[in-house]
Amino acid sequence: MEVVDIISYYIFEEKKQIEVSFKMNTDSDDEIRTDLIEIQEFSNYGYNVIDENITQFFSDDDDEFEEDFDDFIDIDEDTLVQFLNEYYIVNPKKLPKTELM
Repeated sequence: MEVVDIISYYIFEEKKQIEVSFKMNTDSDDEIRTDLIEIQEFSNYGYNVIDENITQFFSDDDDEFEEDFDDFIDIDEDTLVQFLNEYYIVNPKKLPKTELM
């Protein structure tokens, strides 16, 4: 099984997590998988999917929400796919079940 398509992703700034919806090569056209992954996990696997500019928004010293936060988010989807494939090979029990779209 292999992640082949990123449907959507959203970064939860306060929780320091990414919610990602994707399809695997074994999923039907009507199926989708969604997972919530700690941003730290990407670094643990040696991946940098988020532009370095975003780290300023994850500072514990800054309690204010930056209105232009979304303008600084830049995720490399190819790297995200590579990370997910490796992540689920190492952690097969964390692979989310399919949901109908």
